[in-house]
Amino acid sequence: MAPGPGTPGRAGTPGTAGRRSAPADRGTRADDIRELRQELLFSALRGNEGSSSLAFAIFQELAIGIVEGRLAPGEEVNSAELARRFNTSRTPVREALLLLEREGLVIVPPRRRPYVSPVAISQVREIYEIRASLYALVSELVVERATDDDICGLLSWQAMLRRDAEAGDVDAYFWHNVGFRNAEAALSQNFELQRRLSSLGLQMQRFRYVSLSLPGRLLHSLADHERLVLAYTERDVALAVAVTRSLVLRGYHAIERSGRF
Repeated sequence: MAPGPGTPGRAGTPGTAGRRSAPADRGTRADDIRELRQELLFSALRGNEGSSSLAFAIFQELAIGIVEGRLAPGEEVNSAELARRFNTSRTPVREALLLLEREGLVIVPPRRRPYVSPVAISQVREIYEIRASLYALVSELVVERATDDDICGLLSWQAMLRRDAEAGDVDAYFWHNVGFRNAEAALSQNFELQRRLSSLGLQMQRFRYVSLSLPGRLLHSLADHERLVLAYTERDVALAVAVTRSLVLRGYHAIERSGRF
């Protein structure tokens, strides 16, 4: 399903995520979050532009439910109930489930109900290790290539994160953090790097949401992002890279300590 006119740019497309207007200049907070969700999900569907709009609607509902933790690992997905709720045949439901299976979010076994994929802590660790290395390169390139105006754009995202953290709003903080990271990656001006980050998919976002939902994590994450933006402002590449690696791996260690997986 390809984005139409006015559809948010994909996270992996150079010059779109990073050049979006600052959050404070756009619509309501609910509109911001809805747009960021759409952007992430369109990116996940890259290469499946033939998917029907109904299949995408089902995919979206299930994907957001899994990423935001409302559908837990191992929980069954009732295809018949989804078909009834969306007033459709089983075909769009199957199509949506196959897209979710490709993302690693569900398992569709033969002659059994699909279910939300289980998670092993080793899988979480490996994805976070990859993320830490990729974002370290992002930070290096942002210091080298971003303009002062570009970095001011990150300050606008940071202000939104601060408001969300002070309100204790995990959903808003998570999705605005997705926006911050998309904008930051676009400032690297390296399409292949953005593509590699995007390839980590919705599974990565699922783990990020778990991490940010843990007690005390919003304020820790906010402080780390403030240090990162300051390093960008001061053009301190060594500090920016160190802060980024620490920020990402702190998220993994929080999940590890929680015993959630």
